[in-house]
Amino acid sequence: MIRPHGVGLYAPSGFALDPAAVDRAAARLGAMWERVIVDPTCRTRAQRFAGSDDERLAAVMRMASDPEVDLAITLRGGYGWTRLLPRLDFAMIAQARKQWLGYSDFTAFQLAALAKSGLVTFAGPVVSDFGAASPSAFTFDHCFGLLGQPHYEVQCVLEGPDVLCAGTLWGGNLAMVAHLCGTPYFPSVDGGILFLEDVGETPYRIERMLYQLRHAGVLARQQAILLGQFTEYALSDNDGGYDIGVVVAHLRGVCAAPVFTGLPFGHVPDKLTLPVGGRCELLVRGGAATLALSGHEHRVG
Repeated sequence: MIRPHGVGLYAPSGFALDPAAVDRAAARLGAMWERVIVDPTCRTRAQRFAGSDDERLAAVMRMASDPEVDLAITLRGGYGWTRLLPRLDFAMIAQARKQWLGYSDFTAFQLAALAKSGLVTFAGPVVSDFGAASPSAFTFDHCFGLLGQPHYEVQCVLEGPDVLCAGTLWGGNLAMVAHLCGTPYFPSVDGGILFLEDVGETPYRIERMLYQLRHAGVLARQQAILLGQFTEYALSDNDGGYDIGVVVAHLRGVCAAPVFTGLPFGHVPDKLTLPVGGRCELLVRGGAATLALSGHEHRVG
């Protein structure tokens, strides 16, 4: 099993909502590995960010350049990566051969790194997950199960048709995927398996972002679309029963690729860890799904 001897915690986006969670995460991770490096940005704040753009950029590069850091875990999401993308040296980051872990706003870095350097990164828990008052054993087990092995299988239940396909696994937070579409930071993935999730977005906004990807030709080029959890939104009287289920049904009607729901991923306590840019072999039979994941090798950009 591949186990890092050094884990780095850093804050490239939002500030720590619960500073005690940083201490709990450091303690739990410290019990598993030789060293935990807590970057100063995990304990600072500048408006809604963990620091100025310069400070957060420096934190990213400290993770990339520190020989003691094998695994870099982002503090949380929020907003901030978009400001940093033009200033990042993706070639240097890829050559550092670190494991990069996070989700939500982190999706912007993941897609940009894949587009610019072919770097495989990992969509999964952040510092606030590891430092939760009652952390998820499901999340811990799947995270370090995947990170510790070159090949990893996940079984779950997905609603959708029977299918057997394989391709590049990619995606993440829907708002960030749609946000980068049409920019130099958006990877061109043909025949891929696209996974999506979001938080705080009402169904019509979710559908609008999906249409952004459809109009851009992105959905038509995928072999399968895996929908994770869409949480923390409220319907209004204007919706008239227009909910996520309606959005999914409509998407299935206009999308040639099979659409699946139920992926255990999103802004929820129990989440898988998924290699963005890695390979996924997807088998679904009668709702029982197996994802065979490979994510430690670097793709050719």
